[in-house]
Amino acid sequence: MIQKMSRIIDKEMVDIAKYVLEYTPRSEEAYNTARLCLMDSIGSAVLALNFPECTKMLGPIVPGTFVPNGARVPGTLFELDPITAAFNIGVLIRWLDYNDTWLAAEWGHPSDNLGAILSLGDYISRKNVSNGLEPLVMRDIFTWMIKAYEIQGCMALENSFNKRGIDHVILVKLASAAVAAGMLGGSEKQVINTISQVWCDLGALRTYRHAPNTGSRKSWAAGDATSRGVFFALQSLRGEMGYDTCLTAPKWGFYDRIWDGERFDFQRSYESYVIENILFKISYPAEFHGQTAVEASIRLHSSIKDRLAEIERIEIITHEAAVRIIDKKGELQNPADRDHCLQYMVAIGLLFGNLEYKDYESEQASDSRIDTLREKMIVRENLQYTKDYHDPNKRSIANSVQVFFDDGSTTDVIEILYPLGHRKRRNEATPLLKEKCRNNLTSRYPADRVERILTLFETQEKLEQTPVHLFLELLSINSLFTS
Repeated sequence: MIQKMSRIIDKEMVDIAKYVLEYTPRSEEAYNTARLCLMDSIGSAVLALNFPECTKMLGPIVPGTFVPNGARVPGTLFELDPITAAFNIGVLIRWLDYNDTWLAAEWGHPSDNLGAILSLGDYISRKNVSNGLEPLVMRDIFTWMIKAYEIQGCMALENSFNKRGIDHVILVKLASAAVAAGMLGGSEKQVINTISQVWCDLGALRTYRHAPNTGSRKSWAAGDATSRGVFFALQSLRGEMGYDTCLTAPKWGFYDRIWDGERFDFQRSYESYVIENILFKISYPAEFHGQTAVEASIRLHSSIKDRLAEIERIEIITHEAAVRIIDKKGELQNPADRDHCLQYMVAIGLLFGNLEYKDYESEQASDSRIDTLREKMIVRENLQYTKDYHDPNKRSIANSVQVFFDDGSTTDVIEILYPLGHRKRRNEATPLLKEKCRNNLTSRYPADRVERILTLFETQEKLEQTPVHLFLELLSINSLFTS
């Protein structure tokens, strides 16, 4: 037990370790939402397989490597070691910026942790079966998902890493490392040792998300982080030491070197709050702070599509986080730059009445009308929107859009407080989430396989009882054309 150890251990790491090993989720809403998160993540991953810039990142580090009882990568032929598989799965889920989202002082995408959870789940299950032991079942996967979401999300509620130039994927690395150590059967001290490696490792710079360096690393950074978490867990389970005061050590600890001598702030204890309040990207592959602005612009499409030459200005009223992250002027270099530009996304919605990932590609971006509209846009913060964004009882992501014409007339103000994927709109969104998954799966699998996958996702109890290795087999390309 921790209290019997001779050395002091940073409480922040102890709390996470105890949560990982001792907490049993009791919320059926959390388990049901985990099912939806998994369904959405698998669909997003499969859709990403249609993009060569993504698929070139996949596969074993050394071509031809064979791993007995390896972890499968959905929609591919690959069977990899769990570290490399975690990278592959993480890259696929994150590539199109279409997986679930968490917004707070720090933001991120907790489903990024499925890279670690699915790869280890498959590896452990296949290894167990080969040794005559019982495999993990999907209920176990949901339990680890709930915990990974909670660790990443609760850390993000009050602690902004991006303001210090550190990319949010440091919290993916943290959550993946913690649950990976738990999945592998680590003791409390081994989980703590694993977590300590994360803080010693620090995190990636955010520079690849911002001009002039915006680039495709933002699409594989989460895969890198979740695989790094698996690496740390495996090393700790082999007996590698940890660093008990890596946060609080004077001068050389994380707090003194990175956090200005302060400690992390926590709004709530670890339970199942985060996954219950997760945000889904239902209709638009757009950075989440701009989702409601895109929805508003699409509603305005029919009112302005025949009056483009008459537009004097477009006002976008938003919250502070959107201003800081996605308010971009000037030239946009590539799809990674465009899908994080509020003005670009709104322009597409106004012009075409929709937004798809292909709209970020160079062919669509060459339409001169997009930049013409961008130049007429004014972005301003609404202080109440910002306040409600941080309110734990509201968690709104509000935007409003209004178009002004040169004859003095205007459109209505279209204000949307909660995006379609918000918990407050869950009933409205769930059928659309299922249809999104169907469309994504159809891009890779034949119709009968799509129906088998969706039928399994339809029934909570049946999916929860499914062995993990059989679930991954269903998604494997190896058995694609079998009955």
